Amino acid sequence: MIPTALLVEDEAPQREALAAMLVHLWPELNVTVSEDGIAALEAIAQAAPDVAFLDIRLPGVDGLRVARALPARTRIVFTTAYDQHAVSAFEAGAIDYVMKPITEDRLARTIERVRAGLDQQRPPIEPLLAALESLKARTAKPPIKWISASVGDVVRLVGIEDIFGFHARDKYTRVLSKHGEAVIRLSLKDLIDQLDAELFWQVHRSLIVRVTAIDRAQKDELGNWRLRLRELDEWFPVSQAFAGRLRGM
Repeated sequence: MIPTALLVEDEAPQREALAAMLVHLWPELNVTVSEDGIAALEAIAQAAPDVAFLDIRLPGVDGLRVARALPARTRIVFTTAYDQHAVSAFEAGAIDYVMKPITEDRLARTIERVRAGLDQQRPPIEPLLAALESLKARTAKPPIKWISASVGDVVRLVGIEDIFGFHARDKYTRVLSKHGEAVIRLSLKDLIDQLDAELFWQVHRSLIVRVTAIDRAQKDELGNWRLRLRELDEWFPVSQAFAGRLRGM
């Protein structure tokens, strides 16, 4: 049986370099590439891989959440630029990791260990994920309180508490608030980590919503999930990876 892998990395140069090294070092490996956590969750729902190479610091849905979605049979390799505290956590949890920038020699040693353990159930990862989440919380910047957005030629300061959501469209992002619509040039990828993760969810690669602003969610005639926000007469797409989370609200 051909072994399968999921590679999740949001930075294109690093993603392409790692994919090329995997092809060279493990030619028979069938690699699926995802550029963000949402795409990774969708790929896992289709077919769980034998091994996953996960960047921890993904915007929005990070590598830790992706790891929790993987079955126990999947071997996990974290790719990380974290400091020695994180390395100690990896080693204590007996979980494979590769420090960035990734070298072919280091990756080759990791692949050797992974291949040797493909038929074995991986060690429990929850203690490690909890330790990494604690480290991430200690080093995170406080969420922003307001955002500067444009309405025509006018720039306005919009309080985060007044915002229903952010919708990416073409080269700009719509700011949807109780004061109306404005636009910013900031991408969702750059925006999501500046928001309070308990209040704002990225439910689609084009949409971040305030949880309390969700009016309702339902399937359309094609079976795809969508939602509406309070005070807005517009339907927005929802990733299949988040449909279950909405049903549980």
